[in-house]
Amino acid sequence: MKLEKILDNLNSLEKNAFIKIIDNIIANNPKNFKQIDKILSASDKGLKSVDSQNIATIFNLIEDEFIETIKKEFVDTSSQLDILIDIITRDGNNIMKQDWFSRLYELEIRKIKSKVKELEKAIVSEKSEIDETRKRDYKIYRACVNIAYHNDELNNREARITDDELSILLTLSKELDLSQEERKLINYMVIPIKKFDVDRLITNLRNIGIIFYSKKHNTIYVADEIVRILRKLRGKDIADKYLRRILRVLRAPEINLIAKKYNIDRKLSINEKIKQIIKDGIGIKAILSSAVYKDGTKLTDKKKFVNELWTKRLQIQTPLRGATLEEKIENLIAYFESLEKDEKVGISIDGYEKLLVDLNESLPKTNQLVKNVFELQEEFVLNSDLLLDYNIKPRDILDLIPQEDLIKFCKERNIKTRGNEIINILESYKDAENLYLENYENIGFRNLAALKENGIIIKESELGVKFEELTRKIFEELGLNVDEKLRRKLNTKKDKIDIIINLGDNKLIIVECKTVKERGYNKFSTVSRQLKAYMTLVEKNGYDVRKLLLIAPDFSDDFIDDCEMDELDLSLLTANSLIKIYNGFKKSKLKQFPYKLLMRDVLINSDRIVKAISK
Repeated sequence: MKLEKILDNLNSLEKNAFIKIIDNIIANNPKNFKQIDKILSASDKGLKSVDSQNIATIFNLIEDEFIETIKKEFVDTSSQLDILIDIITRDGNNIMKQDWFSRLYELEIRKIKSKVKELEKAIVSEKSEIDETRKRDYKIYRACVNIAYHNDELNNREARITDDELSILLTLSKELDLSQEERKLINYMVIPIKKFDVDRLITNLRNIGIIFYSKKHNTIYVADEIVRILRKLRGKDIADKYLRRILRVLRAPEINLIAKKYNIDRKLSINEKIKQIIKDGIGIKAILSSAVYKDGTKLTDKKKFVNELWTKRLQIQTPLRGATLEEKIENLIAYFESLEKDEKVGISIDGYEKLLVDLNESLPKTNQLVKNVFELQEEFVLNSDLLLDYNIKPRDILDLIPQEDLIKFCKERNIKTRGNEIINILESYKDAENLYLENYENIGFRNLAALKENGIIIKESELGVKFEELTRKIFEELGLNVDEKLRRKLNTKKDKIDIIINLGDNKLIIVECKTVKERGYNKFSTVSRQLKAYMTLVEKNGYDVRKLLLIAPDFSDDFIDDCEMDELDLSLLTANSLIKIYNGFKKSKLKQFPYKLLMRDVLINSDRIVKAISK
């Protein structure tokens, strides 16, 4: 769930600890202070009175400083921050009831204790399957952790690992190519692991700004933006769901090479090994740099492998850039990072819901599969709204389903099986009209690259007309009378009104639509003359213009200022705001949108309107 949405759902007390942390960072003059100050200057009462959207914007501006505050918390070895972060950064654990979190924590403690004992025995046993070189690596790292932790006791101080010592240990573990899980187990060989009270854990995590906790709903929330930060801190390059997607296209011998390198039980099935690779926190950098190759593989062959993985196995249409192996891997990671940040679903929301209904009908085990893999506590999870709160998209669901079941599903639903079944299924569940609506802002910005990536092929010359059509469609869906007959009657060769909303009794709202490539629509004088001509035309025909509305993807500050100074009764509405109002209306009980809510502001505040119609 996005940070903005979480903040909207919590009261001021539940947000307080997080706000304090941001306030402290701002007080220490972060690198983006000027941009932050510009946002805060609009508020008289400081950060606490800033809306959720702007708090989320500020958080993005202080991300680097926030990372540094979390890093300092790792010095406290009793915090068990590594264990807790590993739990809350798993896909599906960003929203949890307290009892579910407690259950996952207790299970994790038991597993770690058991695994620590097994690893201790394996390190000293001559019959162990662990390679002798790997045993040596484990012993070196364990000896260093032991010194770092216990050397304080020689000076009659409490045993702890300092910030400098932690930095050295992290560098050492990286050079030894230890997985996140291997590092954790060796750390807890040296540092006694205890089970803490769950209330204490929640309070600690809340006080350092990692989680939000709603007492009313007894629920823990971790914002998507924070999950990404925590994942980086733990050395996870991409989300588990994307690592799974990559591992599933590797061949069995390649998975076995990774498993051997990181001491994963060779007796497990390929699917079980994939699960363990993900659970052990083995990063894609480590996999594609060394673990997936046989000893002695040449650098040119490694680069060829990554190229082939990208184009043929993952079937990504854009070329993989990068001259070196490291650059190629970084660009692959960047691709999946952008995929995760993208709010687009890939198909329409309605299409997603239909896909889930059909999967439940044809493959009834899918619900339990999704529930287990993503550790979701709800009994029935095949619901698009619920899954999107966890940032789980249609492709993420299809990636879990075995190949033979995908083929069975395709045959039952008359979907072609030639080529990639997952891509074929997604294509068949695209709902063109809803997909266009979901890309409304991209169409307004004339962003052809984003549209193509989201499955929309359209000529640039058609974007203006499509933006008008979609705007008309939205107002119709809001229950307003979009009077096309009257518009055609009034329009002349010179003056062509885009949309007329007929309020009855000869009262009209005139809507003008503008697309623009750059941010900040700023052609006020042009649009002002155009709208004045429309008003004259309409009034000559005996109609009263109650409101002029201008819809564009964005407006410059100068444009808004000019609009406030002009005598035109003009209100501005961004494409993003109109979509928010449309989505809010769909969830409300209203049959017709109360148009008077559009009459008050120069720049219409969608959050205020959504709040009003949701009461």
